[in-house]
Amino acid sequence: MQWPNPQGKVVIAGGSGFLGSSLAHHLHAKGCEVVVLSRRSSGPPPARFAQWDARNLADWYPELNNASALITLTGRTVDCIKAPAHKDEILRSRVDSTTVLGRALRAIDNPPPVWVQMSTAHIYGDLPTIICDESSPIGEGFAPTVGTAWEAAFNDAIPDNIRPVILRTTFVLGRRGGALSRLRKLARLGLGGKIGHGRQGISWIHEADMNRIFERAIADHTMRGTYIATAPNPVSNAHFMRTLRKAIGMPIGLPAPAFMVKLGAPLLLRTDPELAIFGRYCVSKRLKDEGFEFTFPALDGAISNLMRKSPPQDGASS
Repeated sequence: MQWPNPQGKVVIAGGSGFLGSSLAHHLHAKGCEVVVLSRRSSGPPPARFAQWDARNLADWYPELNNASALITLTGRTVDCIKAPAHKDEILRSRVDSTTVLGRALRAIDNPPPVWVQMSTAHIYGDLPTIICDESSPIGEGFAPTVGTAWEAAFNDAIPDNIRPVILRTTFVLGRRGGALSRLRKLARLGLGGKIGHGRQGISWIHEADMNRIFERAIADHTMRGTYIATAPNPVSNAHFMRTLRKAIGMPIGLPAPAFMVKLGAPLLLRTDPELAIFGRYCVSKRLKDEGFEFTFPALDGAISNLMRKSPPQDGASS
């Protein structure tokens, strides 16, 4: 399935991280002007940066006027210890930024025709064996609570004349950031074995395919509503770590029992052990039904590509 290239100015709210940087380069290569709303007043090209605090209307909001799309990636990282203050910031950073963007869209004369909102596939909770798609029920726990509040804020904030797209994002595999870099370092130290029982699902997507989904959400006017942004072949944790070890040529991978992860993740990595111990198997029925073709549908090809020194390939639109 073909769709036209995105055009004009695309505003990425919260686009200063790994995913936003990758997307900015992708859209710039397609001919777009990219503006990043960030707490920083400047950043690396090709994007132009506009400073905001993600909570209040200020000099940044006229950037949305006459834009061709708004993409929201804002939110405090979940790769942290889930102390009460951190949990509060994880929730508030997502809800407050979404709310103020809705206010901004109502304060300008020519808002963008589409708003693409990142959400999380963690909204389905911890599913050791069940394969979930867009029709699956919402889970229980902190992550589903955050995801539900985030999407509710988006649905409340978006004006009626703007096309809504929600992307429930999974584990994005990237060359220059994200969790893959940390896992690769552990694997090279011989610590790349299964985590816990190893059966927990890892739903993943190559950054090039993630960028192409964002691209399609901007350019394809038929794309509307909620999608899971994930490759079509989720794997177990044990399978993922085995594939990673093979790609870097490390034959040994010591397993990490759950009790060791619960002790070591907060102390050594300063992160939440549940990110590794829990998981879910997700597929996107909607992307499949609508004819989206992945450049990297299989994990071995995706990781092999990212381990090479050449830039990641985006693939042709399809």
